[in-house]
Amino acid sequence: MKISAAHLTKFIASIFAGLCLATSVAHAATLLTNGSFETPVVPVGSFSSFAVGSSAITGWTVVGPAGTSVSPVSGTFAQNGVAFVAQDGAQWLDLTGFNVNSTEGVAQTVATTVGNLYQLSFFVGNTTGGGIFGTASTVNVSITGVAPFSDTNSTVSPTAQNWQQFTHTFVATGTSTVLQFTNGDPGTDNNNGLENVVLLDLGPAVGAVPEPDT
Repeated sequence: MKISAAHLTKFIASIFAGLCLATSVAHAATLLTNGSFETPVVPVGSFSSFAVGSSAITGWTVVGPAGTSVSPVSGTFAQNGVAFVAQDGAQWLDLTGFNVNSTEGVAQTVATTVGNLYQLSFFVGNTTGGGIFGTASTVNVSITGVAPFSDTNSTVSPTAQNWQQFTHTFVATGTSTVLQFTNGDPGTDNNNGLENVVLLDLGPAVGAVPEPDT
């Protein structure tokens, strides 16, 4: 089968466009630093806790009331018959900290382009086993210029932490945007997982409706 020069040029152009798109998406995925909380590395099968104000969790600052903390947890950690597996990589973040269970969390500031549409996705971890880990996990999310919202994973999972993904879009209103994730569980709940947080730049929001989409 013979291919004309015009068709060959168009074919090469389509491949190049596809490669550019893939490169663009890959680059956009790097907007957030340490979205799976892989650093600092915690002891295998255990966890480490970092207090409010700490920036020891690479890319993130711990926020919340004084005296509270959050805990990066090893994906091989287990307690009360529950396996606390990671959704991505080897670690995840427990927003309830170590016996804290308040409104603590983490925040990260990223450079954004005014008028561009961004897609934020993340996983919320929950278990219904163990007796001290509650029945649902709620993460409160705040995006600069956008009213706060909450996402809840209430999947029944008695022997292992399960993960549910949530996705939202927003239009940037400034050259930097603050993303904040805080614990929304009651004081009796000792587990609230956050994992694999990704922020993508989808380009100019021409005609886009910036409403949350899960």
